[in-house]
Amino acid sequence: MRQNLRVNGARLWSRLERLAEAGALPDGGVNRLALTEADRQGRDLVVGWMRELGLAVTIDAIGNVVGLRRGREDGLPVMMGSHIDTVRTGGRFDGALGVLAGLEIVQTLDDAGVVTRRPLAVAFFTNEEGARFQPDMFGSLVFTGALPLEKALATVGVDGAVAGEELARIGYAGEAPVGRPNVHAYVELHVEQGPTLEAEGCTIGAVEGVQGISWTELTLNGQSNHAGTTPMRMRRDAGYVAAEIASYVRRLARDIGGNQVATVGALTLTPNLVNVVAEKALMTVDLRNTDNERLMEAERRLADFVAKTAKAEGVTVETRSLARFDPVAFSAPLVHRVESIAREFELSVKRLPSGAGHDAQMLAAVCPACMIFVPSAGGVSHDIEEYTAPEHCAAGADVLLRLVTELAA
Repeated sequence: MRQNLRVNGARLWSRLERLAEAGALPDGGVNRLALTEADRQGRDLVVGWMRELGLAVTIDAIGNVVGLRRGREDGLPVMMGSHIDTVRTGGRFDGALGVLAGLEIVQTLDDAGVVTRRPLAVAFFTNEEGARFQPDMFGSLVFTGALPLEKALATVGVDGAVAGEELARIGYAGEAPVGRPNVHAYVELHVEQGPTLEAEGCTIGAVEGVQGISWTELTLNGQSNHAGTTPMRMRRDAGYVAAEIASYVRRLARDIGGNQVATVGALTLTPNLVNVVAEKALMTVDLRNTDNERLMEAERRLADFVAKTAKAEGVTVETRSLARFDPVAFSAPLVHRVESIAREFELSVKRLPSGAGHDAQMLAAVCPACMIFVPSAGGVSHDIEEYTAPEHCAAGADVLLRLVTELAA
């Protein structure tokens, strides 16, 4: 195997720009929510590239797409991949880089006349973001058997659409089976989505694992009343309870410390009028930690505070879990090899955890898995300003190329 192979960074960048046209926003971002028309356009484009490269394309029953490059021998493939769906005001790099870098690696090997011993696969998974259908990592959960297909297909999205019906509508309800993945190893290149690499002047992140994630939806039911005539002591104010919870969530993260983070990302009041005490508040709380014991402590403390605060105000609470994933540690030998390859290429490298969830954490349950991070400018992601420099995209793809060719040899 040639040790001096490098990707064509300009070709990778060109594909990133082309894919960004599917669901492009006027101000430069991307809105490619899962299983929408924009997602179909993006899928068609990537599948077209897969077929141009001679990959054997399969689509499974939840719409995950896998392109297979044959090896000299049959056997389990080394898989690269990520996702191409975005949040409503997303960027061009989140997910897309990992998928398109996989295609670039296939083309680089083709150009060099290199055939690996093991097959190589490039995959993109359905609804990784969870922005339209929950939970996030939806497709890879079904792919690995952690989420039943029937339950996933019946999932109702935030817009009232049913996942299975939308899959059929866009033409990506495939026939390949799910829940029995046959993968030798999985490697995912991704933008960091945080500020650490850029702040420390590092080009490559050797990702040690993924934080545990706990998403909870709270429905607070009080009593609507006149804002001017209702004494404070007689109110059942759902808005007040929501505000107390939002404030507590920030204090909770500070108190637990370490890698604990906590966010109230969505809050809606009803009737949402300036002169009316809110009768209902619908809100979400996102808790994350690399330590599962501390994450469970945060969950317990939040639940206690919500119950106590709501009771004191005469407000009732309905709680719904939207997602719950334990922290995941990636394969130690693969993490070490990412670090070593970066140094061999004279690229600055840092070990770090991922603060965001990724498909790789689901694949880690069924095969050795790891991730490679490259810097996000300003630490910005899930935003139209998301940006990763072309040279960083290429550097990450070069590390990915070396690692997967070693694994496939």
